[in-house]
Amino acid sequence: EAPPAMLLVSLAMAMASPAVAYNAMIDSKVMAGGASTTGKNSGSSKAITRGVDLTRADYSGKKVVGVSFQQSIVRESKWVNSDCSSSSFFDADLANADFTGANLNQVNFELARLTGATLDNAVATEMYVNGTTKMDVKSIEGADFTDTFFRQDQINYLCGIAKGTNPTTKVSTRDSLGCPE
Repeated sequence: EAPPAMLLVSLAMAMASPAVAYNAMIDSKVMAGGASTTGKNSGSSKAITRGVDLTRADYSGKKVVGVSFQQSIVRESKWVNSDCSSSSFFDADLANADFTGANLNQVNFELARLTGATLDNAVATEMYVNGTTKMDVKSIEGADFTDTFFRQDQINYLCGIAKGTNPTTKVSTRDSLGCPE
């Protein structure tokens, strides 16, 4: 027999809107090890589960420092104003993800696909991006990429859409990428 508290949670979930129930399920995947927390600031370590489908998950305003979304499917996800510092999206599919205003300091995007992603006003400093990272993002207005190294073709593409100044760091997007005048 389930404890009374669990019955209340189950009842609340059953009565919740589909969006609330979906986000509760997504959160439980992360907390149960559907992603791992292995960053230096995470305080715990969980086994990595590869290939978790977190499509349309909403982590807006949440702190997911050091969480590993390795090889996960996180398409159309929302990370608006979230703290993702030191997290790993190694080989993750982030198509159409929204990282507006997110802290992406020291995030690992190695082999990730960011097709159509939005990085407006993101603090994207010291990220790990390699040559196979798919960086055909939709928008980077106001993003700060200081000390993030890109291949020349990635720089050419990003400089073509770069504009604005980051509201947190006060660094120009074009300056942070080293774009030509």
